[in-house]
Amino acid sequence: MLDTNYKNDILTVYLNGEIDHNRASGIRTAIDSRINTLRPKKLELDFSKVSFMDSSGIGLIMGRYRAVGLIGGELKVTNVPENLSRIIELSGVTSLGVI
Repeated sequence: MLDTNYKNDILTVYLNGEIDHNRASGIRTAIDSRINTLRPKKLELDFSKVSFMDSSGIGLIMGRYRAVGLIGGELKVTNVPENLSRIIELSGVTSLGVI
């Protein structure tokens, strides 16, 4: 179960724990369901409580960037812990302007 907040057309998703291959699919499904239902103008993925992330986390970010973009919204990735920022930087996600 993901903690979320929806206010002023902004859907904030508070991610937590580890984002690996086993968890990413369920997280994607839950977020996409909320995107399709709420159709937010902005999706914020809050990484403040994420302790580990592999390439599945990068895929999660990229897929949500596309999903929210298809409905005319934008993605913002927030509160990325220092230990994960290097992974995100190396992946090229920062070039999308979401961080």
